Amino acid sequence: MNKVIVLCLGAVLTLLGCSQSKGDEDTGAKKQIVGKYTIPDEKSKHEGSWLQWPHEYAYGKKYKQEIEPIWIEMASSLSEGEKVHIIAYDENEKNYIYDLLYDEGINMDKIDFYIVPTDDVWARDSAPIFVYDKDKNIKMMDWGFNGWGKKTPYKKDAFIPSVLSKQLGIERIDLNDVVLEGGAFELDGNGTFLSTRSAVVNKNRNPNLSVAKIEEYIKENLGVTNFIWLDGVPNLDITDFHIDGFAKFYDKSTIITMEKDDLVEWGASNKDIKTLMNAKNAFDKPYQYEYLPLSKNNVILNNGKNLGYKGSYINFYIGNTVVLVPNYNDPNDKIANDIIQQLYPDRKVIGIDVRELYKNGGMIHCVTQQQPVTLN
Repeated sequence: MNKVIVLCLGAVLTLLGCSQSKGDEDTGAKKQIVGKYTIPDEKSKHEGSWLQWPHEYAYGKKYKQEIEPIWIEMASSLSEGEKVHIIAYDENEKNYIYDLLYDEGINMDKIDFYIVPTDDVWARDSAPIFVYDKDKNIKMMDWGFNGWGKKTPYKKDAFIPSVLSKQLGIERIDLNDVVLEGGAFELDGNGTFLSTRSAVVNKNRNPNLSVAKIEEYIKENLGVTNFIWLDGVPNLDITDFHIDGFAKFYDKSTIITMEKDDLVEWGASNKDIKTLMNAKNAFDKPYQYEYLPLSKNNVILNNGKNLGYKGSYINFYIGNTVVLVPNYNDPNDKIANDIIQQLYPDRKVIGIDVRELYKNGGMIHCVTQQQPVTLN
């Protein structure tokens, strides 16, 4: 099918559990490698969520005006249960955003600001990934970022982690030798890494690194022992087919994805669908599956323009008290929201109309990044 697919830049990152349970000890499982760091499950308690606020300095005022209502809704919803850390382009933008949110009646005690020049809004890929070290101290993981293979401006975004490290006083783990966007991979919390070769093992990302070398970095830093690689589709979208547009781990034994026909429409090959549906974890046990639909219809913008492709609901973001779900003014919005509400009964599902963002390449999870609570 000849169509453009806009995939979000981002994935639900789950805690890497490095110890075997008693039930796993007798399965002939692969030996666990304890990585240097762990990425806490998105469902675990957040200290706060990070947003890179849209501005006009890269793509103009219209771009900012079209997508800013999404940021207002995210900030409002998330602030009910956690801090919202806003990255503002400069001091003038900070003051503008403060007044905007104050006028919306948002509790400004839950909002704080950090001045960092940015190119764009995709926090899942360009903001730091917060991790715990072996002593449960918070660190910032800074993988390389190059605008999804130098497709967009990226030089400011590439420095966000290093700037924030100094402002927050949190140590930065420099992994810039490997380009790896947060939306390009999924972790099951039990030693498994799920990704697409097209978004990672790609000459526009890591021209001098083999799959084996990339896996070494991931094993060493994240304790991964089991790799599930889909081929993906280079150049189908700006991300080269990020995994988080169509599959994510719900927990260590369950994958949230789409039914086969929807995966085909999304652009996945029969080979990749077979690999995904027959995937096994680090202990050689098959995964269970939960399914979300695509939007029923092609996405139509408020101005009546038909984008020519459907929307995915899999790219949702889990806050402390809410789950933010991409919606498309589509009949399947309610179906998807209801399924997700059943999966997360202790949180309130909030559907957010992402159509103006979606036309530019992303959804909710791609523009958010969680910071776990401090344990020490």
